[in-house]
Amino acid sequence: MFQRTSGTGIESGARTGIGTGTRIGIGIGTARSGEALRGSGLGLFFAVTFATTWAFWLIAIALGGSPTSSPAAVPYLLGGFGPVFGALAVRARRARRREPVPARAVPYRQGVRVFLALPLLALASASVVVGALLADPLGGPGVSLAGGRELIATVGGVVPFLVSMLIAGPLAEEPGWRGTAHPRLRASMGRVRAGVLLGAVWAVWHLPLFFIEGTVQAELGLFGWSGLMFSLSVVPVALLTGYAYERAGVVASVAVHLGFNATMAVLTVESPVTQALVLAVELVLAAALLGASREGRGRVAVPVPVRTD
Repeated sequence: MFQRTSGTGIESGARTGIGTGTRIGIGIGTARSGEALRGSGLGLFFAVTFATTWAFWLIAIALGGSPTSSPAAVPYLLGGFGPVFGALAVRARRARRREPVPARAVPYRQGVRVFLALPLLALASASVVVGALLADPLGGPGVSLAGGRELIATVGGVVPFLVSMLIAGPLAEEPGWRGTAHPRLRASMGRVRAGVLLGAVWAVWHLPLFFIEGTVQAELGLFGWSGLMFSLSVVPVALLTGYAYERAGVVASVAVHLGFNATMAVLTVESPVTQALVLAVELVLAAALLGASREGRGRVAVPVPVRTD
């Protein structure tokens, strides 16, 4: 999710701001939630994700100073990869036990469907732009690219900016939140419930960033309106990235995450009014996309091929 640090383009706390396998199986949607989640690896995923992320970020807090310079930079950056560590732990346990992946897991290889990532990226970016444009007539600040230009120049240009946005945020988080946790939640609940629940967990995961000097979360303040809007905005982003994952896999969820983060950074969205309007636009977009592709609550009515990796 979108996390920023003043003067940098590194996303997992830096300035811009947020399994698969092969067998034939039939998912039974009528299983009780406890039975569906038992042994799924969700507990292990959340435990490893929070333990590694919060441990590294607490070290960064203790070291003090900017999270983009020594000595805090390394633990700060590693903390952003907590969801990947969690995903790796789940995959290692699954391989050791020779367990199949959840029926709702989407294979990484999507063929031509992977190109759905491009319009989804555009929609994510547009939702931020529309919210920012609505802010001006409704009492918020006007749209300005000045902060974005300064940020891009600071990191060395457009390409380094986009690469930093891609690696430290979407690539560090999406294989975990969407590629691992989302399909396991979907085994026992619908997309909206799974997205809201995962979004709430995702928001809590960001909490240490509010105490790392130099991050945008620290500037927004944990108990201010801007900090509240930041935390609430994680939920619609979770719904949109979850929708993208189910449409075209992790590549699509990475694209949505990137579109949101990069646009928030370029437009320097920090005003509570602008944040609230972006949140509202994203909720409308999520409702429209999910409503247009209705689906049963975690049911799989036909055999689903998955890979064993």
